[in-house]
Amino acid sequence: MKQHTVGIIMNGVTGRMGTNQHLLRSIAEIIRQGGVKCGSSETIMPDPILVGRNETKLKNLCNISGISKMSTDLDEVLKDRNYQLYFDAQTTGRRVDAVKKAIRAGKHIYCEKPVAISTEAALELYELCRDAGLKNGVVQDKLWLPGILKLKRLIETGFFGRILSVRGEFGYWVFEGETIPAQRPSWNYRSEDDGGIILDMLCHWRYVLDNVFGKVKAVSCLGATHIPERFDEEGKAYKCTADDAAYATFELENGIIAHFNSSWAVRVRRDDLLTLQVDGTRGSAVAGLRECYIQHYGNTPKPVWNPDIPQPIDFFEGWSRVPEQENYDNAFKAQWELFLKHVVKDEPFPWDLHEGAKGVQLAEKGMESWKKRCWTEIPELKK
Repeated sequence: MKQHTVGIIMNGVTGRMGTNQHLLRSIAEIIRQGGVKCGSSETIMPDPILVGRNETKLKNLCNISGISKMSTDLDEVLKDRNYQLYFDAQTTGRRVDAVKKAIRAGKHIYCEKPVAISTEAALELYELCRDAGLKNGVVQDKLWLPGILKLKRLIETGFFGRILSVRGEFGYWVFEGETIPAQRPSWNYRSEDDGGIILDMLCHWRYVLDNVFGKVKAVSCLGATHIPERFDEEGKAYKCTADDAAYATFELENGIIAHFNSSWAVRVRRDDLLTLQVDGTRGSAVAGLRECYIQHYGNTPKPVWNPDIPQPIDFFEGWSRVPEQENYDNAFKAQWELFLKHVVKDEPFPWDLHEGAKGVQLAEKGMESWKKRCWTEIPELKK
């Protein structure tokens, strides 16, 4: 059995997403399973080193993950030729400078989204990698969620007929932190720290729409800061300067209309924290993170508007659950395995930093739409 060892510099994994999804449920799990299989006689084995600013947090992560190597000196680690790949899960504002350092050191690049806080900076990172001949990728995890994969299979089999619209509902109530601790970091709600739900979530909606339903042609977006004051990790009150909700409508090139509500100030009364309803001429589906329910044309009830009597139709009755027809791995882990195969075996990986720049572009255009109170076209980003 031939084993390829890939040294990975993991920077910023002391944060919630970096710890849980990238370290514990992806890289540590890949190591536990014996690496990534490439056919019957080859495997790829990650060899990570954890990098961050807080030595205590890094030691704790090493203890719970089984990873033995750590450092608080990124510059020194970047000099080590045993590490071919740099991964960045820092806060958005720190990402560009660190990725540029890694590119200059000749490392392949894989990073969280948003890639940067501006399209210009995101494109620069892609161009630097391209010109240096370095492989690069951006996390687009929702493409590997079971619910999204089930939607893709329904589209592939023609279940919907002609798709008319997509409606997304995302978010939950994030506590203000005064009496009940907040479940998201305080920087998310400060624009001076690159917070804001438009920059965060429209990057997601770009790759979901582009890869599943059709290329985004234009956007109309309204942002809001519903909660004006929150309390930080030390219990101190601070002013919220970033948007905590976004109400966006997207026009796709194929005529599909998509609308996504994203909010950290909404209480959930739906199947999941994210639900997508897809309506077509022959059928509809509602997908959450894992489950998907469908209603065919033949099962569609025929309601008549009459507010003077109790509703006689149970609108949930005509929906069927899509069965489990595949094995679904953790979405972050699934993409990590594909990127490692891309680095070692040069297998295709279309989710590069250019795709990441498209997400930042949509967020910027969404904020422009909000500011100007108008529809904004989405121009093609040249490679």
